[in-house]
Amino acid sequence: MDLNLSGTTAVVTGGTRGIGRAISLGFADAGANVVPLSRTESSVEAVVDEVRERGVESRVETVDVADTEAVEAVFERIDEDLGIDVVVNNAGINPASALGTPESVPEEGYEQVMDVNLGGAFACARAAETSLRESGGSLVNVASVGGLVGLPRQHPYVASKHGLVGLTKSLALDWAPEVRVNCLAPGYVATDLTEDLQEDEDLRQSILDRTPMDRFADPEEIAGPAVFLASDLASYATGSVFAVDGGWTAR
Repeated sequence: MDLNLSGTTAVVTGGTRGIGRAISLGFADAGANVVPLSRTESSVEAVVDEVRERGVESRVETVDVADTEAVEAVFERIDEDLGIDVVVNNAGINPASALGTPESVPEEGYEQVMDVNLGGAFACARAAETSLRESGGSLVNVASVGGLVGLPRQHPYVASKHGLVGLTKSLALDWAPEVRVNCLAPGYVATDLTEDLQEDEDLRQSILDRTPMDRFADPEEIAGPAVFLASDLASYATGSVFAVDGGWTAR
């Protein structure tokens, strides 16, 4: 039993930073061709170089997942060039403009989060459906513990991630048996996006107090389960939500 994905192609949205970069490199280490997607060309180019250093194919593509037409175009180009066997919907945001009490969150903050975290994932799934059906492929959505439980003052984010869990289950029903659809629910991960949390001693300690493993995850600890769910080792898993949260949801 191994995780050899040679001859396949994985598309990873939000694939150039933090968890997404680790997932991109994790698929490359498993032998897959990888196309990391992001809005910033320079960050895409950097990860494409890292992917190619592992002896597999890649290509530079940028996209805003909230732009449906752009998503459809980029997936069509990737499919024509490399084919598509795996899609990882990792692109997500939780900006300061969407944090706070319900009455303090502006409408545009809510809409921005929903457009990227949920609308973007749905757009990518639809754009990849034909390719994934033809390849008998796999879709992995990256949600959050915030898709399984509530988190205070993060209402748009939690709503979008709960929606992504639901989307996972409904797509799994519609796309079986040709395409498997599963979901990861990471806990708090040590990336540049959580630097402020890690540097605030009170916030950091409150997170550790809630986490039985007593630490933040490393990005690679999320990448491994993503590669597993996309591989034949998980060939009977679909519609599943895999919490990789250090025990956060066990309490």
